[in-house]
Amino acid sequence: MMPPLRPIVDGLTRQRGVRASLIVSEQDGLIIESSLRFGQDGDRVAALAASMYRKARLSAAAACLGAVAFLQLDAEQGRMCAVGGRSDFVIVVIADPGANVGLIRVELFKALEMLA
Repeated sequence: MMPPLRPIVDGLTRQRGVRASLIVSEQDGLIIESSLRFGQDGDRVAALAASMYRKARLSAAAACLGAVAFLQLDAEQGRMCAVGGRSDFVIVVIADPGANVGLIRVELFKALEMLA
């Protein structure tokens, strides 16, 4: 049985500097659960994050690097961090440029364990 997802995304969004957290389907990019604090389209962010994670996973496999553990995109106005597991879920966090990525990474892996 899967745990309730709302507390997971709410816990991630409470981290300092986090603007949004989403649990999305890797295959189609649909939002399963989200907690958004920004004015962007959550559906678009979910689709892009899922696509990037899927391509990173396929690229790592093609290069014989193993499974993708953590994906981070740093941009001028923020960061996207994502983790996935054996399931079809990808957990995504959108954060400010100065957010503590180490803490976000730890919290993402805790959230992933809760989904396992």
